[in-house]
Amino acid sequence: MTIKNSDNYCVILAGGRGRRLWPCSRDKHPKQFVDFFSTGRTLLQATFDRVNSIIPIENIYVSTNHEYAHFVIEQLPELPRENVLSEPIHRNTAPSVAWATYRICHRNEHARMMVIPSDQAVVREDLFQESVINGLDLVAGSDQILTLGVLPTRPEPGYGYIQIGDLVHSDYIYKVKSFTEKPDRQFAQMFVDSGEFFWNTGIYMANVMHMRQQLHRIFPAVLRKIDDPSVSLSLEDELLYIEENFPSYPNVSIDFGLLDNNKDVCVMKCDFGWADLGMWHSIYESLRKSQDDNVVIGSNVITEDCHDNIIKIPKDHLGVINGLDGYIVAEQGNVLLICKKGDSSALIRKYVNEVQLKYGEEYI
Repeated sequence: MTIKNSDNYCVILAGGRGRRLWPCSRDKHPKQFVDFFSTGRTLLQATFDRVNSIIPIENIYVSTNHEYAHFVIEQLPELPRENVLSEPIHRNTAPSVAWATYRICHRNEHARMMVIPSDQAVVREDLFQESVINGLDLVAGSDQILTLGVLPTRPEPGYGYIQIGDLVHSDYIYKVKSFTEKPDRQFAQMFVDSGEFFWNTGIYMANVMHMRQQLHRIFPAVLRKIDDPSVSLSLEDELLYIEENFPSYPNVSIDFGLLDNNKDVCVMKCDFGWADLGMWHSIYESLRKSQDDNVVIGSNVITEDCHDNIIKIPKDHLGVINGLDGYIVAEQGNVLLICKKGDSSALIRKYVNEVQLKYGEEYI
């Protein structure tokens, strides 16, 4: 039985639109709130279960926005309502972490916090727990940002790549030398071949005071008026301040905010079986294939002479597919998508924009 340290906190990021998994992830019901793999738990619920195994419920925060807050409340009824950080406008992940850090800092100045996306798969839960506990213990007594990295298994253009520098602790923690977000396939192949790069999981840890200092460096003005540990602000006044001032945040991701030109960042080499569930082709690469190298997700399908496809259609539909090689077949509601798998994210973005312009929001 894992003993949960009351100084450990977690922020789950669950505010994205998830358009790269369109049409099964839609603006009104994005992927993190969908039981994508027909397991009985949504991606958000699975992430919550994963972190709640080592972090107390009252120390878990979910960052989302007004449009999706009702999903969080419905799917995580055990989570205290005040731990749902609902933003008035879509911004990127760094502003979300800034608000969560403010809230945690005012609760516990000795906290060590973890930030984790809500749309990831983990194969070895035991190794994940071990990595997180070791990481939180490490940052408790040091002023550094720690991110978790995994060795790449393929040249994936849709991921972020961390170049490792000097070994700084034991045989699995390195200084971050450089960070590259979503390189083209040629550079991704060079990164994999070099053996000097890890995939960035987007999981970050730090003691809360150091995270606060780093976010002040990125956002020097937005929260400064109220971000003083000696100032006691009521929850109602805090929410009112966020409502009025959150739109002033620039659109910056936590990855760029923390990794770009920051000398106090380390990366921990991990091996718990990780996958980013953000793109069709990355899901295909991470899941077990059939004898014909097809991946069928929670669907009733008959295939013949089909290879290298990923297929997801509604459970009450039957798909009969012949002679298809290397495609995405995805259906949800009023949209059926059939397109080459390849590096699908650019294609999906193109189709989403075209459909939105030509047919309107109801298809997005």
